[in-house]
Amino acid sequence: MPEFVPFRGTRYAPRLAGELGRLWAPPYDVLSDVDRARLAARHARNVVHVDVPVAGDGADPYAVAASRLRDWCADGTLVTDDDPSYTIVRTSFVDAAGRARTTVGVMGALRIEAPDDPGVRPHERTTPKASTDRLELTRATRAQLSPVWGLSLAAGLTRALDAAGTPAGEAADDDGVVHRYERVDDPARVAAIGRAVGSATIVIADGHHRYAVSRAYRDEPGAPDGARHVLAHVNELVEDQLAVAAIHRLYAAVDPAALETALARAFDPRPLGPVPGDVVARMSRDGHATLVRRDGSAVALVPRPGAFDGVRDLDSARLEHALADLPHEVAYQHGVDEVRARVAAGGAVAAVLIRPVGVPEITRTAREGVLMPPKSTFFTPKLRTGPVLRLLEP
Repeated sequence: MPEFVPFRGTRYAPRLAGELGRLWAPPYDVLSDVDRARLAARHARNVVHVDVPVAGDGADPYAVAASRLRDWCADGTLVTDDDPSYTIVRTSFVDAAGRARTTVGVMGALRIEAPDDPGVRPHERTTPKASTDRLELTRATRAQLSPVWGLSLAAGLTRALDAAGTPAGEAADDDGVVHRYERVDDPARVAAIGRAVGSATIVIADGHHRYAVSRAYRDEPGAPDGARHVLAHVNELVEDQLAVAAIHRLYAAVDPAALETALARAFDPRPLGPVPGDVVARMSRDGHATLVRRDGSAVALVPRPGAFDGVRDLDSARLEHALADLPHEVAYQHGVDEVRARVAAGGAVAAVLIRPVGVPEITRTAREGVLMPPKSTFFTPKLRTGPVLRLLEP
């Protein structure tokens, strides 16, 4: 079973409480260069200056990041808790259906396990991705900056997190999502949270590569003792605690006609005209994916009877099956408008919009230990980087 322990968190100083919205940032892997520049200009101490370092004049960006982190700790920008604690995270937002939602999770240090350990599992296959950047940053800073996001099968974890802790920061992000943080260091409650999280499997929802990099760093000679665990946010795997969007498919290095021919062998294509404004709602209601052509037209991809016998009821899995024999390249993009823009600009010959994966299917994946195709889920709202950092040595 997983080991989830409290730690001495490093946070922005209380004197900066009114500026936290300008200091925190989305995780590094959803930031474009433009996003990073905007956040860096927002405040000289925004966490991206450390988490996504840029250095001029041939300087080593990772050494610069480490120097900044040390300076911020020395000058009181960042302060480290006196005692180990968990951090409760409450997120308030309006979901895609227009419903006001509040979810709750907890941040702590999750023991890093072997790839085949049943206590901590991935929920989808990962795509090849260079890990050098995160590994070099971890080596230089000896810190964990962005949390891994885990989903717990522990029934009742949400109830265990209900009681309020000591306020530790609050800010709204650019999408209007309010993120509230509370420290919990009461020994009885700390013990109860640790037992609850440690009682059941944790499935990694977001941050597979961060987890893998943390394992690689842990195994390096001279890694500090703190590297045996990774900064992690955990919430219960239940419907009301998750908001799941889709990550759509962009296809390249393939003839558009050949792509459509391959798709038509497994799907019944039904023209929709221009991409409907409510396309995601229609897809969920009618049970189909949607092809987006470069001219802006859309085609409903309705599964043909028998075409997917033995294939999981996931659009991502169906597309893999349908295109298995067609050489092509695939990229991933969330957001319908973003997909349409990339196709129209020539970033892909076509795209397929897929339906979000339901929580029951995610739960099934977790319980059975099977893996979804890469980039099957996009969990929202994204966790912030900056509210709690974890230094790996004093």
